[in-house]
Amino acid sequence: MKIRPYEGGEPIAFAFNASQAILHRRLEQQRAETGRIRALVLKGRRMGISTYVGARFYHRATWRRGVRVYILTHEQEATDTLFGMVERFHEHTPFWLRPELGESNAKTLAFSGLDSEYRVGTAGTKGTGRGQGFHLFHGSEVAFWPNAPTHFAGAVQAVSKAPGTEVILESTANGMGNQFHERWQRAEAGDGEYCAIFLPWFWEPRYRDVVPPGFELDDEDLEYMAAWKLDLEQMAWRRNTTAELGDPLMFKQEYPATAAEAFQNTGHDSYIKPEVVLRARKRVGLEGRGRLVLGVDPKRFGDDRFAIAWRRSRVVEKVQSYVGKIGTVEGANLVRKIIDADRPVRVFIDLGGTGAGVYDILVDWGYGHAGDKGDIVRGVDFGGAPQGDAEYSDVDGKPMAGPRNRRAEMWMRSNLWLLEPGGASIPDSDALQTDACAPGFTYDMQQRLLLESKEHMRARGVRSPDEWDAIALTFAEPIGSTDNERTRPRAPPGGWQSA
Repeated sequence: MKIRPYEGGEPIAFAFNASQAILHRRLEQQRAETGRIRALVLKGRRMGISTYVGARFYHRATWRRGVRVYILTHEQEATDTLFGMVERFHEHTPFWLRPELGESNAKTLAFSGLDSEYRVGTAGTKGTGRGQGFHLFHGSEVAFWPNAPTHFAGAVQAVSKAPGTEVILESTANGMGNQFHERWQRAEAGDGEYCAIFLPWFWEPRYRDVVPPGFELDDEDLEYMAAWKLDLEQMAWRRNTTAELGDPLMFKQEYPATAAEAFQNTGHDSYIKPEVVLRARKRVGLEGRGRLVLGVDPKRFGDDRFAIAWRRSRVVEKVQSYVGKIGTVEGANLVRKIIDADRPVRVFIDLGGTGAGVYDILVDWGYGHAGDKGDIVRGVDFGGAPQGDAEYSDVDGKPMAGPRNRRAEMWMRSNLWLLEPGGASIPDSDALQTDACAPGFTYDMQQRLLLESKEHMRARGVRSPDEWDAIALTFAEPIGSTDNERTRPRAPPGGWQSA
């Protein structure tokens, strides 16, 4: 196949770049495991993903009989560009391999001898693709579809469920709360048949610039460079592109390094800062010493996850979350097996939703305060009073207002844990960072910390931060000096708000 080179000139042979090669492997892995492909691809700009999907689908349509391909883009110009790319594939195919064209027009290539066709459409038309039957569907820049709910209910649903069918939905981010963001959150959490594939900007080899004389990196640059193992040419490109966009947040949306970063939006001030979480994700060499503590956040609502975190001192060893219906008995059995196998010194369970039932069953089985299995399981009321405002003090040691409720207290402690000079280590997971950086925060009239409610988060299209709630639960109570935890937390330099 032939493609137009970025720098212009004669068409050149199509060869995978790094992002295309990784995407190809992920898609083929899913196809081998499930027999079909359902993928959501979150990416930086101009990484060649539309070119890859276009070539993949053209190949499929011209080497098999009866294959119907449909491409839906966000605007007419993009539709024309992608269709022109497919026409270029066809034009440069050797004549002895090129399939015969039937009735074709500006939106359709019909391969009459194969009874296959390749069609394109624009998302500005509400009914486009509805009522058709497709085998291969490519949704381009899905986050920018103007009639996304209609197209998901129509064109995307027109794809057969048969083995060998493929739906690939790709896009750069366009803020939170839209159809692409909602579906990405579900796929990232493992909910449903779609797999979530993230492609960071630095996998694109073209994204580098000449390093100018006197080029210097500040502390934030050095940390970013080390975290992603970048070179100076990539850092020069990042700085120049950020200057062109005029906004660091815009750079993160258009050229993200993590999925969580892609969906950051102006005006949202997360309580736990992304750079703090990233530092913990990339921390190496820390050992999990001390006693094991578990945090268990059962489901509250239908689309929540049942999340469990394992923490030993400075290290969160792992976080596991489960989607789908998990009842109280099933949840209690799951936790019991973990207790018996891993021997934690304490298990803190959120009493909201099904959590109260899980806790009660474990107490009946002897894991509670007076149980014969040991004083292990403790229930935690997220909305209850904190353990005591008197515990909190400013940098001068004077008492100050702390958190307003137990939930804010646990998140505050987890944030301080991330900020401690010795550092912290957490699993290198985009889904975990998304949860950690999801809630915003305010202060009440007494200047007590109040975390954004889950109901408010849902209203702006953000899922419940179940995985970080599970980590925060491991800080529900100090369990001893060997666990490197403050029993009387003090604010970091600048106070709680700066933290």
